[in-house]
Amino acid sequence: MARDDDPRNNAAPEERRRGNLRLGLILASIAAAFFLGFVAKMFLLGG
Repeated sequence: MARDDDPRNNAAPEERRRGNLRLGLILASIAAAFFLGFVAKMFLLGG
């Protein structure tokens, strides 16, 4: 749980939005890598 004196709570909304966007892109790229790996496995190994 975040405390009241946590510096992350003092971040400007723009900084928080930028951080959230970066985190979302990182997580999306990880998900895409797993998906592409699964598709490649199915294609190369025939299921």
